Formats: sequence, structure tokens, C-alpha cells
Amino acid sequence: MQQEHALPAEAEQPWVEGNKTLQQVTRDVADHLDQKSSRLWWTGFAMSLTALTVGGCCILYLMSVGIGVIGKNKTIGWGFLITNFVFWVGIGHAGTLISAILYLLRQRWRTSVNRSAEAMTLIAVMCAGLFPLMHMGRPWYFFYLMPYPNTRGSLWMNFRSPLVWDMLAISTYFTVSLVFWYLGLIPDLAVLRDRAKTKIKKMVYGLMAFGWNGSSRAWHRYELVYLILAGLATPLVLSVHSVVSFDFATSLIPGWHTTIFPPYFVAGAIYSGFAMVLTLMLVARKTMHFEEYITHRHIDAMARVMMLTSLLVGLAYMSEFYVAWYSGDRYEQTHFLNRFMGEHGWWAWIMYSCNMVVPQFMWFKPIRRNLFVVFVISLLANLGMWFERWVIIVSSLEKDYLPSSWNVYRPTVFDFGVMLGSFGLFFTMFLLFCKFLPMIAISEIKHEVAHGGPAHQPQEAA
Repeated sequence: MQQEHALPAEAEQPWVEGNKTLQQVTRDVADHLDQKSSRLWWTGFAMSLTALTVGGCCILYLMSVGIGVIGKNKTIGWGFLITNFVFWVGIGHAGTLISAILYLLRQRWRTSVNRSAEAMTLIAVMCAGLFPLMHMGRPWYFFYLMPYPNTRGSLWMNFRSPLVWDMLAISTYFTVSLVFWYLGLIPDLAVLRDRAKTKIKKMVYGLMAFGWNGSSRAWHRYELVYLILAGLATPLVLSVHSVVSFDFATSLIPGWHTTIFPPYFVAGAIYSGFAMVLTLMLVARKTMHFEEYITHRHIDAMARVMMLTSLLVGLAYMSEFYVAWYSGDRYEQTHFLNRFMGEHGWWAWIMYSCNMVVPQFMWFKPIRRNLFVVFVISLLANLGMWFERWVIIVSSLEKDYLPSSWNVYRPTVFDFGVMLGSFGLFFTMFLLFCKFLPMIAISEIKHEVAHGGPAHQPQEAA
């Protein structure tokens, strides 16, 4: 009799632990916004704001003196700025994947992490957008990149410039992601409006909630629009980083002109994006006491995605070496041999180790269940993906077809300062998001609690 009513393995371990009621879900997530910030939050905010200030000062100096204060030279026109641009665009991929694709696939584990991943996407894209503007040298002419009717005569943007396509990709990605994130936030804003204790908060949350009343008709329209936006956002996961990869793949520089770049870049972007989501979620669940909402099962699912994309990235790495050997092109062969065994070979060794070797430890379930080890692996994954972009850009530009033009890229203190500022901007805005908006989707968690399967249903007597 006990076997007949035994619950499946998935139901024994629900996605939301603690047998939460709907009222408890609201209280656990919303009450955090009314509490005073902890000392740990203020410490992190002070550190990130300091990094942002340092980066802002470096950017102001760069804009006033000229772009020559960074490490770029006559041979190497792309360096730290474009490396960080590609890095931050990749970080933003996990949010759209979790929000759109996993929603269409009805993956229930996304509900506890999608709100923070979407916010991370928006912030990462804003960080990425800074670097092409700085790389222009005169960012106040950024509107030259937009295809608007020109009243100055025949002056139009150069459609052969990768900056134009980068601007198109970033603006499209940011707009769709912003609408998608804000639409999912509306029901939760209505909850905060109804719980607000001051008139100012009630007015602000009321305006942001757009008069949401929670009726059946409102929910029906909401779910329909959310589904449509998920379908529209899904192609962006493939298109945005593919466009960024075309910056390289359409050139003739050794190591760049390869058709594997679009899928290679997309897989690497998902890998690095999930690594950043894991880094943030592991810290958030501990500091904000969300252990019952961001469970070991969520961490395990994200680790599996990282492991899969790591295999795809590793396959792309090996394919590059094979194609260089099989092509018989001595320039291509020399480039990859120099990348692996040259004077800067330690860059590539860090890249291969962090992106190919380290994630394979997550094949073992005890490793995926050890949160500290997963946290370390996520940090190493972010490090490896940054070095991947660095290796691709700098190693190819340092040594092209003409030995007389070979040069060395040496980043300056302003390169490091601008990069530090981008991380400061990222963490400052993410901490502000956690302080003033619910970082967990209350409405979706309630749906999971109410309709999450047998684990949340009353059991029959044996």
C-alpha cells in the first residue's frame, strides 16, 4: 500500500523547499525590501561604488586627453576595450536563455533565478555598451551609428564598420530584454504596492504596476504577451553574439576568418553567463537567506548547463587546431602554434584550463552539490572566458601576415581602471536592484508552490 502511494523522486525534492504557503512566499521575498540593509550589503556597495568611481575617473581622463592613453598602438587597434565589450555581451546571454528559452521549454527550475538573471542581462549589456563608445574616441558622436535620416548631406554611417552592427545588436538586445524583464515584474510591483506602508512607496509602486488588479482577464493577457515576447527574445540568444562574432569572422587576420565563430561564441556566451548567474546566486542565497528558494537542485541544473556548454566550447577549441593543421595554411598553423607555445602561451593555458578542464569536475554529483566548489568553478569560468576574448583579439593582432608590422600590446593603468569601473558599475547596479526590487519572481514562485506537482498536494492516507 505504501508503494502504491509513493511519490516520485522529483516530488520528494521540490523546487521550493519548506512547504511554503502563498502568504509565506510573499512575506519572505517582500519583507526583505522593507528591512534595513545589512552591514555586508553596505560593504559590498561601498567596494563596488569605489571601483565605479575609479573607472569613471579613468574614462573622464581618457576622453579629455585622448584614446592614446590606453595600450592600443598602430598595429593593435583592439585591446582591453573590445575584450571587455565581448566579455560583457557574453555575460548577458544567460538572462535571455533562462527567461525565454527555458520558459518556452517549461523548465520549472528557472522560476527562482530568472528575475535576477534578467536584471544581470540588462546591467551587463549596459556595461558592454560603454566600450564601443569609448573605442570611438569621440563618444559624443555616437548618434552617427544610428540609421536616422541625415540632414547634413550625404554623411551616413559606414555599414562596413563592426561598430554599426555592434550598436544594432546591443540596442535590440537591450530593448527586448528590458521589456521582457519589466513585464514579468509588473505583478510583483502590484504586490509591493498593496503592501506599502507609506504613501510615497504606494504611489511609486502603483505607477510602476500600471494599475495591475490581478483579475483573470489581466492574467490571461499577461501570459499571452509574455509568451509572445519569449518567442521574440529566443532568436536573440543566437543572433546577438553571432553578430559580435562577425566582427572577427569576416576579417582575413590569422585566427579570425573561421565560420565556427558564431556557434563558438554563442556557446561561450551561455557558458560565461551561467557562470556569472551561479556566482551571484550563490552569494545571494546565503546573504539574503533564500536557501529554500534557490535550492541545491537549482545549482545542480545550472551546473549541468555549464558543463554542456563547456564541452561545446572545448570542441570548438579542438576544431580550430584541426582546421589550421588540415588547411595547410602556414600562417594559420604558425598562429595557433604561437598561441599555444609562444611567449604569451600562458594566456591560452589559463583559457583552456578554466574553460575545458575545470568544468569537467562537475560530472560528479558530490562536486555539483558542494556549493563552495561550484562557486570557485564559476569564478574560474569567468576568468577563463575573459582570457578567451583576450587571446582571440590580442594574439591575432600582434602577429599578422607581415612580420615588419608585428607589435606587442601592453595594457596601461587606464585599461585596468576602465575594466575595474565596468565591474564596479555592474555590482553597484545589481546591489541596488536587490535592495529596491524583488530579486525572486513572487508570482512565478507562487505558481510553483500552488501547482508544483505531487510534492505540494495533500497525500492520501496509506
